[in-house]
Amino acid sequence: MPNKTENPRILIVTPEVSHLPREMDSASRCRNAKAGGLGDVSAALINTLYEQGVDVHLAIPDYRNIFSSPIPMYKQNKLRLLHQSLPHDKIHLAQDRAFFYLNRVYSGSQEENINISLAFQREVINHIVPQVQPDLIHCNDWMTGLIPAIAREIGIPCLFSIHNIHTVHVPLSHIEDRGIDGASFWHNLYFDRYPGSYEDTRNNNPVDFLASGVFAAHFVNTVSPTFLDEVINGYHGFVSESLKHELADKKAASCAVGILNAPDTSFDPSNDKALPFNYSSANHSQGKAANKFCIQKSAGLKVNPNAPLFFWPSRLDPVQKGCQLLSDILYHVVSRYWNEDLEFIFVADGPFQKHFKDIVRFHGLQKRVAFCDFDEQLSRMAYGAADFVLMPSGFEPCGLPQMIGSIYGALPVVRDTGGLHDTVSHLDMEKNKGNGFVFETFDANGLSWAIDQAMAFFLSPQTVKNKQIKRIMEQSRCRFSYKNTARQYIRLYEQMLERPLVAQDNVTVPETDRTVYADASSQYKSFQSLAMHA
Repeated sequence: MPNKTENPRILIVTPEVSHLPREMDSASRCRNAKAGGLGDVSAALINTLYEQGVDVHLAIPDYRNIFSSPIPMYKQNKLRLLHQSLPHDKIHLAQDRAFFYLNRVYSGSQEENINISLAFQREVINHIVPQVQPDLIHCNDWMTGLIPAIAREIGIPCLFSIHNIHTVHVPLSHIEDRGIDGASFWHNLYFDRYPGSYEDTRNNNPVDFLASGVFAAHFVNTVSPTFLDEVINGYHGFVSESLKHELADKKAASCAVGILNAPDTSFDPSNDKALPFNYSSANHSQGKAANKFCIQKSAGLKVNPNAPLFFWPSRLDPVQKGCQLLSDILYHVVSRYWNEDLEFIFVADGPFQKHFKDIVRFHGLQKRVAFCDFDEQLSRMAYGAADFVLMPSGFEPCGLPQMIGSIYGALPVVRDTGGLHDTVSHLDMEKNKGNGFVFETFDANGLSWAIDQAMAFFLSPQTVKNKQIKRIMEQSRCRFSYKNTARQYIRLYEQMLERPLVAQDNVTVPETDRTVYADASSQYKSFQSLAMHA
């Protein structure tokens, strides 16, 4: 029975994290292993929970090469044993050479990613969980999808967060060959076919990692409410029936919810060190003009601080991000607003970059369209310079650039889907509402219409435009805050544990959150009695 007088211990298990509080570990500032939004989200949640006094711990692979540790390996192992006895050390590094020498979080090979995932989960299951003895485990994405099954087996409440719809399928025999005792919890896993006996299942009935995480976890969340409903209602053909079915069951049992992510607190134009000129909502017009001048010069664009600048912040991936829609109309949009000096800047990697460059080269648009490989500092500079952020996504579990853009006064141009639906509403200047420009149909004409709407706003009188941008920046800074997101996670943790995480005067939970999660603790218990598979 847990000690009711102590703060419950939360173990967050994630393959990615960016920055962490220095107080969590003497080398915490070196722990920066980020491949995408999950790294920022994990860091922001951990930082906020820690600041609020939550006893939060982190399990992450020991990416020694990424962390650039100066300590030789044999000394690291001795140091690790020492640190395990230190009460202030809340960062737990999974040890395996599968990720010691990686120079990035994920490999280009799915087989290698599976091996990385199994090595990570083996260490969490066999060593970190027994060492930490958490009261609650919070897992993230398919790379941690087996851990909820063992958590359920040993009676530790487990939250499973879905950031990306990606999974792998691996036979139980392969999992066990990697040092994970699957026989002890195989009945909590989700298999491609209904499992019979352990012996019949072990070799030829693959485990679905993502569906297993959803199936075994006591509670599940996606990173936006609308995306959860879209998956359950079959809006996206790429979502497997198994995941759709399991999420629908969890939602029916009131054990699934959408919790919006939020940008890290470092995204603030008033103190962002990446910006040549910092600014606030009060002087955004001057600050943006100065930043625009700098990025135009460095990127080779036509230098005109009064030119409308559209920023593409996401990877150039036609499967999700809708970059093919922009490629279909790029020349026509630039031509249509040639006299206004309309410009585009891409700070993004991805397979479609070459296609865009070919269009620019063919039409001679080098002074109007610039391409840069992704760079964190340059991306931040682009937010500070741009007037608009482009996100015409086919689907979007959450998305952060549209929130960051709103905070920086770069209004988002988005398709109405997933997290974009939850965070961007069409601008209505007469009613003083909205924060961007939204189109519904996923095609080039829809995007072209939304860009025209953005340009109509850009060409409106300066006083009218400044008033709206000031309002949007101020509202977004309050609305898109990880303190709001963390409050929802804290409330969910508390409902699962049936006790507070910290002293109640340190945590303020909005009344709307209370109604959403009011029955969570009883509902997630009842879900344990549901049948395993149809």
